[in-house]
Amino acid sequence: MARRYQCGLDAAMDVIGGKWKALILWALHTEDRRFGELRRAVPGISEKMLIQQLREMETRGIVHREVYREVPPKVVYSLTPLGESLNEALLPLGVWGQDHEEHITATAPSTTAAPDPARPAA
Repeated sequence: MARRYQCGLDAAMDVIGGKWKALILWALHTEDRRFGELRRAVPGISEKMLIQQLREMETRGIVHREVYREVPPKVVYSLTPLGESLNEALLPLGVWGQDHEEHITATAPSTTAAPDPARPAA
């Protein structure tokens, strides 16, 4: 049975949910890229995670994987028309992030905060 979505945003988030997919889309928005180029364009992503995310995006019809029969083998990733339209929809979100980056950074939870001495350890 196919999943039923509550709204269009729910459907879109199902496609781009997680930390990496929107960043991969952004990395592909100006040009097609080989795997190594993509990995360098998305700092912090592991090879395993990039492979997994690209496969999921390819299955969803967002990314196209072109294999060239050369020695050494060459694989190039690009956005499909569906992926391009998704990227266009994300552009305003990127602008919002840039416009409010200072506030977002200032209010982000600290990942290296010292433990609260008044709170018992788990």
